[in-house]
Amino acid sequence: MSTNPPSLEDRVAIVTGAASGIGRATAFALASAGASVIVADLNGEGASATAQEMSEKGFRARGFAADVREEDSIEAMIEAAISTFGGLDILHNNAADSDPALQGRDLGITELETEVWDRSMLVNLRGPMLGCKHAIPHMIDGGGGVIINTTSASGLTGDTARAAYAASKAGLQSLTLSVATQYGKQGIRCNAIAPGVIATPALEANVPSEQVAVYLSNTLTPRLGAPEDVAAAVVFLASDSASFITGQILSVDGGLLAHHPAVSEIRKLAEDDG
Repeated sequence: MSTNPPSLEDRVAIVTGAASGIGRATAFALASAGASVIVADLNGEGASATAQEMSEKGFRARGFAADVREEDSIEAMIEAAISTFGGLDILHNNAADSDPALQGRDLGITELETEVWDRSMLVNLRGPMLGCKHAIPHMIDGGGGVIINTTSASGLTGDTARAAYAASKAGLQSLTLSVATQYGKQGIRCNAIAPGVIATPALEANVPSEQVAVYLSNTLTPRLGAPEDVAAAVVFLASDSASFITGQILSVDGGLLAHHPAVSEIRKLAEDDG
């Protein structure tokens, strides 16, 4: 088995939500593997700054202000990849609405405002659907392609809050399976990555340290995830090393969902007894 890192030489990729966090790390990782990258984000200035930094390191990148809520914006983003780099091989649907104000209103079902539900679905599910809708024909024309969706551990479990976010991510997992099934024979692979708790600036700014400690206690690895952990999984799934992998949901969560719910409390009891 080859131990060489995956190569994406001569591939063209789009990463949405790429101005910061997981998207930014993924844009750099794809470029490091040889891909030309459209760095797309609602924050156009942030996208341009990331692309500029990539270019200064010798990577091929272009920033693009994209609003995944708008179909015209999605179409323009894909056309930018084709006009700038000559095609489209990889789409990483990573953008999500992580606005702290919205998250703070994403409560229990009986308290949930329909506006919060609709906005979560619009960005987190409709946006990736539109990306798939407009990317797939170009990928088929080019002989095939890879779509990787960022879902969440939240889409695989129930929680005390964030019902809208979780439902949107569960829907994205289902969309992943539908795309893989409908277009696999035409050379399209589609997988999803379900991150656990990733130590991003947004996590540090918006999640209380006591809650982060609870997540860490329930993570089987000695640390929380880093954006680069997700980025490495995206590069693998985008590469020919994963050419027989499609229709899968890959948890990149440090084992957060791998254990019995009582494990962290039982471990704590054992430590206290010791």
